[in-house]
Parts: sequence; structure tokens; C-alpha cells
Amino acid sequence: MEGNAAKSPDKTHDKVVEKPPFRKVNWLPRDIAVERRPDGVIVLKSRIPLGDYLPHIPTALARWAQERPEHTWLAQRRGPDRAWRHVSYAEAKRTVDALTQAILDMNLPEGAPVAILSGNSIEHALMTMAAMQARHPAAPVSPAYSLMSQDHAKLKYLFGLVKPKLVMVQDGPTFAKALNALGLSGVTVVHVERPAQGIASRAYADLAATPVTDAVQRSIDGITPDTIGKLLFTSGSTGMPKAVINTQRMMCANAKMMMQARPREPDTPLPVLLDWMPWNHTMGGNAVFNPVLIDGGTLYIDDGRPLPGQFEETLRNLREISPTYYANAPVGYAVLASAMEKDEALCRSFFKNLSIIAYGGARLPDDLYDRMQALAVRATGERIVFSTGWGSTETAPTSTSTYWNTERVGLIGLPFPGVELKLVPAGAKYELRLRGINVTPGYYDQPDLTAQAFDEEGFYRIGDAGVFVDSDDPAQGLIFAGRVVEDFKLFTGTFVQVGPLRTDAIAAASPVIHDALVAGQDRAYVGLLAWPNLHACRQLIGKADATFEDVVRHPAVIDCVRKGLEAHNAAANGASSLRVGRALLMVEPPSIDGNELTDKGYINQRAGLDRRAALVERLYADPPADDVIVLK
Repeated sequence: MEGNAAKSPDKTHDKVVEKPPFRKVNWLPRDIAVERRPDGVIVLKSRIPLGDYLPHIPTALARWAQERPEHTWLAQRRGPDRAWRHVSYAEAKRTVDALTQAILDMNLPEGAPVAILSGNSIEHALMTMAAMQARHPAAPVSPAYSLMSQDHAKLKYLFGLVKPKLVMVQDGPTFAKALNALGLSGVTVVHVERPAQGIASRAYADLAATPVTDAVQRSIDGITPDTIGKLLFTSGSTGMPKAVINTQRMMCANAKMMMQARPREPDTPLPVLLDWMPWNHTMGGNAVFNPVLIDGGTLYIDDGRPLPGQFEETLRNLREISPTYYANAPVGYAVLASAMEKDEALCRSFFKNLSIIAYGGARLPDDLYDRMQALAVRATGERIVFSTGWGSTETAPTSTSTYWNTERVGLIGLPFPGVELKLVPAGAKYELRLRGINVTPGYYDQPDLTAQAFDEEGFYRIGDAGVFVDSDDPAQGLIFAGRVVEDFKLFTGTFVQVGPLRTDAIAAASPVIHDALVAGQDRAYVGLLAWPNLHACRQLIGKADATFEDVVRHPAVIDCVRKGLEAHNAAANGASSLRVGRALLMVEPPSIDGNELTDKGYINQRAGLDRRAALVERLYADPPADDVIVLK
């Protein structure tokens, strides 16, 4: 019953009780056309047409600089006192125009990308907009390629691929090692905070003071929907990055899809977001950044992360900022729920203006969903809809979403207007493919990879799988079923669907497991190599400075993993494809250089198992070692 109090059985008394209503959200109707073909292929698309969208992203900045000049667009904590620095739309437009003029004055080769080596920052945002206004693709590079990598192989590869002629670094000394690994002949380096010793660079502040001429507006007038706005890098399972072309049409259309799915009424508050997701990734850089700008809202840049020692910054920010929309990974919600259960003021501030909570990257555990809803009811008397979407860097990014009041976690929803979703039978599930105005025209300077990415009908082969909630009623949506190529067979011939098993196992051991690799190819049973959630484990054992080595051997952590996974096994009713026979907690985090961690932040199952082959052997050795958790 969307928008009203729902009824469900009370597990204690076996009677129907009223649940508090959901906070009201205006949703797009679920009007889905279903084409069923003789070969079993199904194509879904919304009957509702996509509404009008902007010709390019800089249009929005110009509009709000005129209509809401003093309204804050961006804010970030700065300086020794960590006070918020606010940038209005008018101030942003003046600075972006000056930076645009500076780029034009450099006479860069036509279409040469502007690489940005920085985390999220005000300067990062303004340089991105300036690059687009100057008709040079903005190419934000994952800081991990510069700061976590030891050999900088990916950084060097992608620089050789896209050949940027302008590189902005937030802080020169921080990125000095990475810069020295690159061939910078003919490349202009711009530093925001400090120059790197021995590397010629120009100060961002000097570029931002460039006098503006009519050339800036002429350049903006030359932007078309087909102009490349960004190059976003994604490695997937291939190892080396691919540069995904993001045209202005792709980004603007996809922002419209998301906004059309949950339209904001004119008399409701403007969007206010507090977000940490990196802009080198399509979720932060497109799905968060673009709609806020297009709707004239405010984006508070969160320097926190859902990681040990870093989430405190997020909590501090949420005590001051009440977002209208909030997105995080499940691990972030686990820490946030624990904090709000002890801090009534934080809880009230978080839920005060919130209309939707979004999650992604992994399935949200049921117990965490229940805890968050209990907190929402305590603070507001209403439940808050948890929404999620699905797509990729190649789809700008979101192609499907749960745009209705749903209490089921793990859904990927239904296609947006303007998107066609093709489901190709693949055993017990479907391979998912996408076609639409938000899909990339291809990979930058890699026509062979572009050709391989699309099928004979022009559908993008995303490589993911899904199943219907109810095959007789497609409007109930789809459930994510993992990557098509990850699945394997046990030596008995039983087929194991890795995606659902992985997410269910992580959820079962919540909150002490952060992520995992599923092993078992040609083995008698499934095994799990798991990364512990250090923050949650520290809370569990009551030791704030515990190391990974400490927690993986602690009896309380091991007991939590064992009980959770044995409960999962009991629910499997003997199905060997669902049962986890052994688990091993790992100390070493996923490796960027070893291709275990994709640019999307997801685990590369194949690369992880190859790289940790010795641990796989340890997991299955007989007799089992002391640190292997044997499960019933």
C-alpha cells in the first residue's frame, strides 16, 4: 500500500499490525511494456516518455547563477578550524568562466582531455565545469592510482591512452611520486595548494584570476549534446582501465531520468546532499553531482568515509547538515545506525528533512534495514523509503531504479523512461543488456573494445545478471543476481550463483564481514575468503585500536561469523549451492595493483581468487588450520 500505513504479521503474536507510513515521495508510475520473444528473450521499457532535458551540464550553472546567484552550490570544510567554505552559484560561475578562459588561452589540441588528480574538492568541481565549457573532456582519475599504487601501472597506462595536455593536482607534494612516474613533456600541470618540488606547475589561483573575454561564451555556445563532457575510467574484470565516453546528452538525459522518477514539487525544499562518493566514479561524479546542479540544490562535500577512523567526520557533518537525500554503502549505514542508536540529536538531524535513503555496492542486510527504519520512526513517526538503482559507468550510470515504496532489499528495480532492458536467458537467471539515450557511444580510442561491448541489436552487454521478483508480474521489479562470468560448478556438477550467495553470506555475518570472495570451483563445497569490517569488529570486541591481525583471531568475531553463516546454512535447507562449508578471515585488503578492486569499488572475483590461490588451498586443506572456520 504505497504511501499509507502497511500491514504485516506480528511474528510474536501472529496477528496483523499496522506499520507506520512511509514519508511521502512523488514517484513515477510503474507503467512497463513487456515484450516476450519466442527464444525466451524479454525486453522491458517504460511506456512513459522521457521528459525534456538540458543540452549540456554548463547550462545549469549559468541558469542558477542568474536566478539564484547567492544560493550555495558547494560547501566543504577548510582551514585549521575546519569551518565550512560556501561557494554560491554566482561565485562558481565567475570562477569557472575565468578558468575556462585560462584553458582557452593555453591553446590545447582540440578535444585534449583535462586530467584531474584529486579527491572531491571545490576546485575539482570548478575545474570540471571549466573543462566542459572549454570543450575539453574532464578526466578525473582515481586517487588510488596515484596514492595507493606502488608501480603506477594503471596511471601510466591511462595517461598513454587519453594523452591529457592539462593536469590539475590538489596538492603537488602529495601527488609528486605519481607525477614523476609520468611523462609530462608538453603537459601543463596546475596545483591548487602547493607545487611539487622539481615539477613546473601553475597556481590554480592564478588561473582563477584570468580576465574573461567573449571567447568563453563562444566556446559554451559551441557545446553540443554529442560533445564529450567526461572520460570516466573503468577496469571491470579486464585489469587495465578503459576510458568511457560520457557525452553531454548521456549525462543530462540520465539526470532527467533520475529526477523524473522522483519529481520534486515546486513548493518543496531544494535538494541538500552531504556526500563522499568519489567523483572519478560515475555514482558520485554523475548520479550525485549532476542532478543537484541541474535542480539548483546544495552539495556538501563530505571528507569522511565509511572506514575506520574516517566516519567520525561524516557523523560530525550530519550533526550540522540535514540532507533531503542520502546515499551510502551498507557498511556506512551499519556504523551510522550504531551511532544514531546512542545519539538522539544526531538521529533527529539526520532524518529531519530526509525523503529517500539510497544504498548501493552490496545488498543491504535485513536486520540493518529494520534498525534504520526503527530509528526513522523514533525520530519522525514515519518510515523512509530505501531506494537503489543499477547501471554502470557506460550508462551514465543509472538505468533502473526502485521508484516506488518497497520494503524489499536487494532489488534493482525497473528501467527508467528512455531505457530498454533486454533479458537474455542464462540458466536460472537472465543476462541483462541495456539500450538507451544514456548509454555510451563507446570507449575512447578503443574501437575494438567498443564493438565487443554491444550485441547485434545495439544493446550494451553490461555483464550482470538478474531475476524477476515474480515472473508473472514484471512490475514488481528485478533482483540483482551477480556477474554472469563469476558463477561456477562444484565437483558434483551443482551450479553456484556467486552474486546472490556472496551478498547473502555477507548479510548473514553482518556487521563483521565487509566483503568476500566465493571459492569452490571443482570443490566439494563452497568456501568464503572474507574481509572483516574493522570498525564493527572493534566495536564488538571493545578495543578501539585493534588491528586486522587482532580481530581475525578474536573469539567474539569468529563466533559472530560462525553463528551468522550457520544460520544462513540452516535456511538453505541442504542445498549445496547455497551452503558455505568453511570461511577464512583475511588481513590483507583488496589490492589495486592486483586488480582485485575495480574502479567502482567492487571486488573482482576472478582476480581475487587467482591472486589468493594460496589462501584458497589453505581454506580447503585437511585437516583445517586453526584459523579456518568450519561450519555446520
